[in-house]
Amino acid sequence: MSRPERLIMFDVDGTLVDSQGDILAAMTHAFERADHAPPLREAVLGIVGLSLDVAIPRLAPHLTDEMHGCIVGWYKEAYMGLRAQSGVVQSSPLYPHALDTLRALHAAEGNLLGVATGKSARGLDKLLDGHDLRSYFVTRQVADHHPSKPHPSMLLAALAETGVASENAVMIGDTSFDMEMARAAGIAGIGVAWGYHRPEALGTACAIARDFRDLPGLIDKVWG
Repeated sequence: MSRPERLIMFDVDGTLVDSQGDILAAMTHAFERADHAPPLREAVLGIVGLSLDVAIPRLAPHLTDEMHGCIVGWYKEAYMGLRAQSGVVQSSPLYPHALDTLRALHAAEGNLLGVATGKSARGLDKLLDGHDLRSYFVTRQVADHHPSKPHPSMLLAALAETGVASENAVMIGDTSFDMEMARAAGIAGIGVAWGYHRPEALGTACAIARDFRDLPGLIDKVWG
Protein backbone atom coordinates (compact mmCIF):
# COMPACT_ATOMS: atom_id res chain seq x y z
CA MET A 1 0.00 0.00 0.00
CA SER A 2 1.38 3.42 -0.94
CA ARG A 3 1.62 6.05 1.76
CA PRO A 4 -0.77 9.03 1.71
CA GLU A 5 0.36 12.17 -0.06
CA ARG A 6 2.40 14.51 2.10
CA LEU A 7 2.44 18.29 1.76
CA ILE A 8 5.70 20.14 2.44
CA MET A 9 5.19 23.90 2.63
CA PHE A 10 8.04 26.40 2.43
CA ASP A 11 8.38 30.01 3.44
CA VAL A 12 10.42 32.02 0.91
CA ASP A 13 12.44 34.99 2.23
CA GLY A 14 14.91 33.75 4.82
CA THR A 15 14.08 30.11 4.11
CA LEU A 16 14.53 29.42 0.39
CA VAL A 17 16.29 32.64 -0.59
CA ASP A 18 18.37 35.30 1.13
CA SER A 19 16.84 38.58 0.01
CA GLN A 20 17.84 40.67 3.01
CA GLY A 21 20.09 43.01 1.00
CA ASP A 22 17.25 44.25 -1.17
CA ILE A 23 14.76 44.20 1.72
CA LEU A 24 16.98 46.45 3.84
CA ALA A 25 17.83 48.76 0.94
CA ALA A 26 14.18 49.10 -0.14
CA MET A 27 13.04 49.77 3.44
CA THR A 28 15.73 52.43 3.89
CA HIS A 29 14.65 54.09 0.64
CA ALA A 30 10.97 54.06 1.61
CA PHE A 31 11.52 55.58 5.05
CA GLU A 32 13.94 58.20 3.76
CA ARG A 33 11.41 59.19 1.11
CA ALA A 34 8.91 59.62 3.96
CA ASP A 35 11.49 61.86 5.68
CA HIS A 36 11.83 59.48 8.61
CA ALA A 37 14.83 57.62 10.00
CA PRO A 38 15.04 54.07 8.64
CA PRO A 39 14.44 51.27 11.15
CA LEU A 40 17.40 49.32 12.44
CA ARG A 41 18.45 46.19 10.54
CA GLU A 42 17.30 43.90 13.36
CA ALA A 43 13.87 45.50 13.39
CA VAL A 44 13.43 45.13 9.64
CA LEU A 45 14.52 41.50 9.58
CA GLY A 46 12.24 40.89 12.55
CA ILE A 47 9.13 41.69 10.48
CA VAL A 48 10.11 39.72 7.35
CA GLY A 49 7.32 37.26 6.65
CA LEU A 50 4.52 39.58 7.63
CA SER A 51 2.43 41.20 4.93
CA LEU A 52 3.62 44.76 4.29
CA ASP A 53 0.37 46.34 5.48
CA VAL A 54 1.01 44.70 8.86
CA ALA A 55 4.81 45.04 8.92
CA ILE A 56 5.09 48.77 8.26
CA PRO A 57 2.82 49.84 11.16
CA ARG A 58 4.88 47.62 13.46
CA LEU A 59 8.07 49.38 12.35
CA ALA A 60 6.56 52.85 12.64
CA PRO A 61 3.51 52.84 14.95
CA HIS A 62 3.81 56.61 15.42
CA LEU A 63 3.03 57.38 11.76
CA THR A 64 -0.42 57.82 10.27
CA ASP A 65 -2.28 55.17 8.30
CA GLU A 66 -1.89 57.33 5.21
CA MET A 67 1.89 57.48 5.63
CA HIS A 68 2.00 53.72 6.26
CA GLY A 69 0.32 53.22 2.89
CA CYS A 70 2.80 55.54 1.20
CA ILE A 71 5.76 53.67 2.70
CA VAL A 72 4.32 50.35 1.52
CA GLY A 73 4.08 51.71 -2.01
CA TRP A 74 7.57 53.23 -1.96
CA TYR A 75 9.01 49.99 -0.58
CA LYS A 76 7.44 47.93 -3.36
CA GLU A 77 8.67 50.40 -5.97
CA ALA A 78 12.23 50.32 -4.62
CA TYR A 79 12.29 46.54 -4.21
CA MET A 80 11.13 45.93 -7.76
CA GLY A 81 13.70 48.41 -9.04
CA LEU A 82 16.56 46.72 -7.20
CA ARG A 83 15.49 43.30 -8.45
CA ALA A 84 15.24 44.53 -12.02
CA GLN A 85 18.67 46.13 -11.77
CA SER A 86 20.58 43.12 -10.46
CA GLY A 87 18.35 40.18 -11.48
CA VAL A 88 16.58 37.63 -9.31
CA VAL A 89 19.51 35.23 -8.92
CA GLN A 90 21.75 37.95 -7.54
CA SER A 91 19.18 39.91 -5.55
CA SER A 92 17.57 36.82 -3.94
CA PRO A 93 20.08 33.95 -4.10
CA LEU A 94 19.04 30.48 -3.05
CA TYR A 95 20.58 29.27 0.20
CA PRO A 96 23.32 26.62 -0.10
CA HIS A 97 21.99 23.18 -1.06
CA ALA A 98 18.42 24.48 -1.43
CA LEU A 99 18.02 23.47 -5.06
CA ASP A 100 19.36 19.94 -4.63
CA THR A 101 17.14 19.43 -1.58
CA LEU A 102 14.05 20.69 -3.41
CA ARG A 103 14.81 18.35 -6.29
CA ALA A 104 15.13 15.38 -3.95
CA LEU A 105 11.95 16.17 -2.04
CA HIS A 106 10.02 16.81 -5.25
CA ALA A 107 11.19 13.52 -6.75
CA ALA A 108 10.17 11.41 -3.75
CA GLU A 109 6.92 9.48 -4.27
CA GLY A 110 3.92 11.03 -2.55
CA ASN A 111 5.52 14.39 -1.77
CA LEU A 112 3.74 17.59 -2.76
CA LEU A 113 5.60 20.88 -2.33
CA GLY A 114 4.07 24.29 -1.73
CA VAL A 115 4.86 27.87 -0.75
CA ALA A 116 3.30 30.14 1.88
CA THR A 117 4.81 33.63 1.74
CA GLY A 118 4.20 37.23 2.64
CA LYS A 119 5.20 38.14 -0.91
CA SER A 120 2.69 39.25 -3.48
CA ALA A 121 1.76 36.93 -6.33
CA ARG A 122 3.74 39.13 -8.70
CA GLY A 123 6.82 39.04 -6.49
CA LEU A 124 6.64 35.28 -6.02
CA ASP A 125 6.17 34.70 -9.75
CA LYS A 126 9.27 36.78 -10.51
CA LEU A 127 11.32 34.85 -7.99
CA LEU A 128 10.17 31.38 -9.05
CA ASP A 129 10.70 32.18 -12.72
CA GLY A 130 14.11 33.71 -12.02
CA HIS A 131 15.26 30.53 -10.31
CA ASP A 132 13.24 28.20 -12.59
CA LEU A 133 11.36 26.77 -9.59
CA ARG A 134 7.76 27.13 -10.68
CA SER A 135 7.32 23.44 -11.53
CA TYR A 136 8.30 22.33 -8.03
CA PHE A 137 5.33 23.84 -6.17
CA VAL A 138 1.78 22.62 -6.66
CA THR A 139 0.26 25.22 -4.34
CA ARG A 140 1.42 28.83 -3.94
CA GLN A 141 -0.19 30.92 -1.21
CA VAL A 142 0.62 34.66 -1.20
CA ALA A 143 -0.24 37.84 0.68
CA ASP A 144 -2.68 39.05 -1.99
CA HIS A 145 -5.30 36.51 -1.00
CA HIS A 146 -4.83 35.95 2.75
CA PRO A 147 -4.47 37.68 6.11
CA SER A 148 -0.87 38.12 7.21
CA LYS A 149 0.99 35.36 8.97
CA PRO A 150 0.62 33.99 11.60
CA HIS A 151 -3.04 33.65 10.60
CA PRO A 152 -3.44 30.04 9.35
CA SER A 153 -5.36 30.98 6.20
CA MET A 154 -2.48 30.24 3.80
CA LEU A 155 -1.91 26.76 5.16
CA LEU A 156 -5.60 25.92 5.41
CA ALA A 157 -6.01 26.94 1.77
CA ALA A 158 -3.04 24.79 0.77
CA LEU A 159 -4.52 21.78 2.58
CA ALA A 160 -7.87 22.31 0.88
CA GLU A 161 -6.29 22.80 -2.53
CA THR A 162 -4.19 19.63 -2.35
CA GLY A 163 -6.60 17.46 -0.34
CA VAL A 164 -3.86 16.56 2.14
CA ALA A 165 -4.83 16.00 5.78
CA SER A 166 -3.22 18.30 8.35
CA GLU A 167 -1.40 15.42 10.02
CA ASN A 168 0.35 14.75 6.70
CA ALA A 169 1.61 18.30 6.24
CA VAL A 170 4.60 20.27 7.49
CA MET A 171 5.59 23.95 7.35
CA ILE A 172 9.25 24.92 6.96
CA GLY A 173 10.25 28.48 7.83
CA ASP A 174 12.73 30.78 9.50
CA THR A 175 10.44 32.98 11.61
CA SER A 176 8.22 32.71 14.64
CA PHE A 177 5.35 33.78 12.35
CA ASP A 178 5.82 30.61 10.29
CA MET A 179 5.84 28.37 13.34
CA GLU A 180 2.81 30.10 14.90
CA MET A 181 0.95 29.81 11.59
CA ALA A 182 1.71 26.08 11.44
CA ARG A 183 0.47 25.53 14.98
CA ALA A 184 -2.70 27.50 14.28
CA ALA A 185 -3.34 25.32 11.22
CA GLY A 186 -2.74 22.12 13.18
CA ILE A 187 0.35 21.04 11.26
CA ALA A 188 3.95 20.43 12.26
CA GLY A 189 6.52 23.19 11.92
CA ILE A 190 10.23 22.79 11.19
CA GLY A 191 12.40 25.86 11.77
CA VAL A 192 15.59 26.72 9.92
CA ALA A 193 18.63 28.26 11.57
CA TRP A 194 19.94 30.24 8.58
CA GLY A 195 17.12 32.78 8.31
CA TYR A 196 16.05 36.08 9.85
CA HIS A 197 14.79 35.04 13.29
CA ARG A 198 17.13 33.44 15.76
CA PRO A 199 16.56 29.70 16.30
CA GLU A 200 15.65 30.28 19.94
CA ALA A 201 12.71 32.41 18.77
CA LEU A 202 11.18 29.42 16.95
CA GLY A 203 9.76 27.98 20.13
CA THR A 204 6.88 26.02 18.61
CA ALA A 205 9.05 24.25 16.02
CA CYS A 206 9.23 20.48 16.40
CA ALA A 207 12.80 20.56 15.03
CA ILE A 208 15.43 23.01 13.78
CA ALA A 209 17.41 22.41 10.58
CA ARG A 210 20.99 23.70 10.69
CA ASP A 211 21.67 22.91 7.03
CA PHE A 212 19.31 22.53 4.07
CA ARG A 213 20.47 18.94 3.70
CA ASP A 214 19.02 18.17 7.16
CA LEU A 215 15.45 18.74 5.97
CA PRO A 216 14.61 15.37 4.32
CA GLY A 217 15.59 13.47 7.46
CA LEU A 218 13.73 15.86 9.76
CA ILE A 219 10.63 15.69 7.57
CA ASP A 220 10.69 11.90 7.71
CA LYS A 221 10.90 12.05 11.52
CA VAL A 222 7.76 14.21 11.63
CA TRP A 223 5.82 11.30 10.15
CA GLY A 224 7.69 8.64 12.07
